[in-house]
Amino acid sequence: MAPKNRSILRDEPLPDADVHSQGFRQTREAQRSALVEDYVELIADLIEDGNEARQVDIAARLGVAQPTVAKMLARLAADGLVSRKPYRGVFLTDAGRKMARESRDRHQTVEAFLRSLGVSAETARIDAEGIEHHVSAETLEAFRRAMAE
Repeated sequence: MAPKNRSILRDEPLPDADVHSQGFRQTREAQRSALVEDYVELIADLIEDGNEARQVDIAARLGVAQPTVAKMLARLAADGLVSRKPYRGVFLTDAGRKMARESRDRHQTVEAFLRSLGVSAETARIDAEGIEHHVSAETLEAFRRAMAE
């Protein structure tokens, strides 16, 4: 039987409740922001690729229905991240471009780090898509330092 205040899976005692809950709060916040960041980053990618970011293209690339995209675009517009023009595509605001740059930077760092560990390009790209939203600035910096060595 595990000693009192010890985890069954490890030897350290459980952290203080406030400290312990911090990790769960951070994860929930990352999950909430992940979808927004994915949309904004994809919109930036479509625009930079020389195309307009149209609702139909966003839906196809994310593998979701157009009404789902329409709902998210309304949210992004309300949050000041995108602007929409009738009969045209979606455009990023300054705040949206900033978010897209930060998200892309995190993704590229995580993907490069995974590649430096020997992970295949395809797996690194896919895994980085999830990890990028959950990794802290401290961990990203550690990834960069490890790759520079």
